[in-house]
Amino acid sequence: MATVPRHRVSVIGGGGNVGAATAFALIAKGVPAEVLVVDVVDKAAEGQALDISDAAFMMPGICRKGSFKEAGQSDVIIVTAGARQQPGEPRSNLIDRNYKIIKSIMDSLQPIKPSAKILMVSNPVDVLTDIAQKTSGLPREHVIGSGTYLDTGRLRSMLSDITGVSPTSIHAYMLGEHGDNQFTSWSSARIGGRPLLEHPQMQGVDLDSIYEKIQQKAYVIIEAKGSTYYGIGICAATLAEALLNNTSQVFPVTNYVESYGCYMSWPAAIGSEGVEQSFDVRLNGEETKKLDKAISAIKETCSNYH
Repeated sequence: MATVPRHRVSVIGGGGNVGAATAFALIAKGVPAEVLVVDVVDKAAEGQALDISDAAFMMPGICRKGSFKEAGQSDVIIVTAGARQQPGEPRSNLIDRNYKIIKSIMDSLQPIKPSAKILMVSNPVDVLTDIAQKTSGLPREHVIGSGTYLDTGRLRSMLSDITGVSPTSIHAYMLGEHGDNQFTSWSSARIGGRPLLEHPQMQGVDLDSIYEKIQQKAYVIIEAKGSTYYGIGICAATLAEALLNNTSQVFPVTNYVESYGCYMSWPAAIGSEGVEQSFDVRLNGEETKKLDKAISAIKETCSNYH
């Protein structure tokens, strides 16, 4: 029998598409961890874990079905479970339903290991990260969300197509809130140490069109195949890897920003202690107004859940 890795990562909601994609990405990326697939639907968790374990024979990680109690003792707990918004359902009603789900999950995980880090993926992620922190009892820096990481990846991929530069060498972010109030920080975007908007290939580019395509991409995918999961799966696995390996990489994740007094999607360095530092992004007047709108929306919603 293979030696059990010293790190443990649990994926709550691992029986579903997003959870399974996340667990698979952890194995496929070669993260040396014991990956537990946890779900209220035990059969789904078992099936996904067995299937993913077939991909692990040449990797340092292992995958199996786990319990909520085992998950509570993990190094990283990734939460992908949550209710889907029904056609015509008000957003407030969806949050109410997800509040009950997240609270139930946190109760089921108890006692949670004090050094554990929670990574929220369920939507609306900025609000649910705040709820997870309050109901888990963990420090704010130990509870983060996937935020606008995937949206930022979509932005950089589109800019790469335009400029011919690798997405990893383009420093531009989607910020604020993962949702309707997110915005692009064009004024602080850089490429090769120069303002992105000064790049020759960016001249005459319709910036609003880029934003709209990013906003609509998820809906296009959902209409075509029912849900999105590969992109967010690799994002969640990468964040878990940063937490385990203490990489101190900067990601636009949901984290509590003291200067604004709330959880929001904002650049932060992620390492073994969770959020190591958050950064002050320079914004122009128009972007500041968009940020204020996003913060107001998040705070207003979070104030309903104590």
